[in-house]
Amino acid sequence: MTLLLLIIFIITEVVFGAMGLSRTVQKREWTGMRFVVNAIETALYLIMLLLPGIDFSFRFKGLFLMLMIRLAIGLLIAFLNRKNSGTKKKLPIILSSVLSVMILASALIPAFVFADYKGRPTTGEFATKEAEAILIDKTRIETFEQDGSFREVPVHFYYPEGIEQTTPHTLPLVIFSHGAFGYYESNTSTYMELASHGYVVVSLDHPYHAFFTKDSSGKTVTVNPNFISTALTVGNNDDAMSEEDLFEITSKWMELREADMNFVIDTLKASEIGDSWFLGKTSKDEITNILNATDTTKIGLMGHSLGGATAVSVGRREDISAVIDLDGTMLGEQTGVVNGNPVINEEPYPTPLLSVNKEDHYLDCLKAREMGYNYANNIILDNAVTGYTTYFKGTEHMNFTDLPLFSPFLANLLGNGTVDPADCIDRVNTIVVDFMDCYLKGEGTFTVNESY
Repeated sequence: MTLLLLIIFIITEVVFGAMGLSRTVQKREWTGMRFVVNAIETALYLIMLLLPGIDFSFRFKGLFLMLMIRLAIGLLIAFLNRKNSGTKKKLPIILSSVLSVMILASALIPAFVFADYKGRPTTGEFATKEAEAILIDKTRIETFEQDGSFREVPVHFYYPEGIEQTTPHTLPLVIFSHGAFGYYESNTSTYMELASHGYVVVSLDHPYHAFFTKDSSGKTVTVNPNFISTALTVGNNDDAMSEEDLFEITSKWMELREADMNFVIDTLKASEIGDSWFLGKTSKDEITNILNATDTTKIGLMGHSLGGATAVSVGRREDISAVIDLDGTMLGEQTGVVNGNPVINEEPYPTPLLSVNKEDHYLDCLKAREMGYNYANNIILDNAVTGYTTYFKGTEHMNFTDLPLFSPFLANLLGNGTVDPADCIDRVNTIVVDFMDCYLKGEGTFTVNESY
């Protein structure tokens, strides 16, 4: 529908331009016609709001704003030229139509980049709600800034509606960590599905590793450019970087992220709103109700990519009951490098662990075994007291997030497989709920296929 709307705009501008070129036109007549065309294009967009795929979401707000501005400018110019009987030259007529098409096409870029995605249907018995806060860690200085400010970790809650009537401390807690330059909404369908089944889910942002977030002053905090550059270099590494250099880089990432997640866990376990909390527009009563309903003796951790690695490392805590790694290399389990080969923590992994991977990642694990390479995921799962692994055929890295549904364009740039993205994430979410039900609620026996 977005393409159809653009085609209609192009046709309108071509017809308008052709009319102006087909005969001699006075300036006052042409400016009046320009205003009418602007009004027609605005009306066409408003009419197409009745059709699926065209809406007034963020995807089209830029277009609507541009249409309003063009209407206002067109009306002003028509008024100023109401007595101008001069002849309109041909070149400005052509340029006007070309420029209009360029402006309208640019305003439609968000609609082309992002899909009309409204989430996945949930299967649990509860409707879900959301809340947010920022936790301020006064034991850590923000190393990405030079102002001496404390490290801030935004947290976003997804929980069952009516939580204020829930029996105290009965809803298990699941904490999610996003991937490199991801953001807290990367797996919203997963959070919603869990919340609909009676979980409190907290998705945390890792500022300067997240694509964007906000701090307690309201400032938008974007991903650190050096982090992006280094992460891309590491991700595309074809043996150009030594194991020693890789370990030095990734261990610093893990140190930051693990500290973030540990701080969030400890703050939530305190079950009270202290001076480390910044609530913003969220009411204290809402957060209090969430904390009162949460059972912090039943905590599950999960994450995607670098967030999965974070969950695995922090998951060694005695108070963690389940861990899920969505296509992440378990970087935090590497303790060093000897003779060019990674040294991996061989202490038995104590927490039930599920590793979900793309097909190429699965094949890389097999290849590492054949070569005798110390790949963290193989060693940790081999030494896990309770470990499961599975992979999805036809998937790429972003298929374990909502991105292929939210923005196929961006997902194709970052890694989108041939699998149906909706079916894939729905299957992943079902496995996630089954795993958490087993190890956080004690319901059922968890099994998983070797592949899907």
